[in-house]
Amino acid sequence: MPLLFDMPWEKLQTYNGSNPKPNDHNVFWEKALKEMNDVEPKPELIPSDFKCSFADCFDLFFTGVGGARIHAKFARPKKIEAPIPAVLKFHGYSANCGDWADLLLFAAEGFVVAALDCRGQGGLSEDIGGITGTTFNGHIIRGLNDEPEKLLFRQIFLDTALLAKIIMDMPEVDREKIGATGGSQGGGLTLACASLVPEIKLAAPVFPFLSDYKRVWEMDLAKDAYHELQFFFRTFDPQHHREDEIFTKLGYIDIQFLAPRIKAKVMMGIGLMDTICPPSTQFAAYNKINSEKYLKVYPDFGHENIPCHSDVIFEFLRELNN
Repeated sequence: MPLLFDMPWEKLQTYNGSNPKPNDHNVFWEKALKEMNDVEPKPELIPSDFKCSFADCFDLFFTGVGGARIHAKFARPKKIEAPIPAVLKFHGYSANCGDWADLLLFAAEGFVVAALDCRGQGGLSEDIGGITGTTFNGHIIRGLNDEPEKLLFRQIFLDTALLAKIIMDMPEVDREKIGATGGSQGGGLTLACASLVPEIKLAAPVFPFLSDYKRVWEMDLAKDAYHELQFFFRTFDPQHHREDEIFTKLGYIDIQFLAPRIKAKVMMGIGLMDTICPPSTQFAAYNKINSEKYLKVYPDFGHENIPCHSDVIFEFLRELNN
């Protein structure tokens, strides 16, 4: 298979990552989950102005860690006779939860579906770290000069888990039939959510972001989606005196170290020409997944729409009906 800029195919299959893992990583996330479980989410479903003949559509708001009010689009079939499967959808960096039409394929199939707005990005979820509203990007380095509990992606990872818990507790949902999917940042959040909520049954990430930060740096690819890493060093540590400290702290929000917690069946889509989220960084996470897993590999594609892969994901998630 052609690889113009990254590792040979054989090495990718055994690559174990470059970013250092914090010694207290597991304890850190157990404490984070306890904090999340102590939150009273106060979910609220508000009927949407968007109407559909076969599904009811709502804006779902809930309170996440730190008090931020988080938004997701939520749709369910109009006729539900028994608990049904649910799918969680996660979006790309700085985007939003998408259009209602993006949810209706699953609702038509007889699923509950919820699409999260990441706090402070392009949707309605709050980032209350000093302001109410959007902070758009810079979220990898948000909190990097503070205690790791202040890392913004810690809170976003927990938002995915809390959304899953809220959906699973709904009476119309079969809590044993939960799936998750997303691309880029959404792919990273799919793996983060599946790691923090082991009840999730199926996970379909595509070219996941937020993995193996040091490898990105070593490849001189701290640009595009990862440009803020370069900005941080140029601005706050131009001689890299803190390099080990910084990458170790980023290890708390590196999905490769959460991946061993996953119990779900995982189908990952990956393009081998991806210069935004290099294949090696994705394999660093994939190779640590211990549950049932397989790849859909696209040798000639980068970080872009992959023809027909949405259909592949839909067919995969339909297994929830089995």
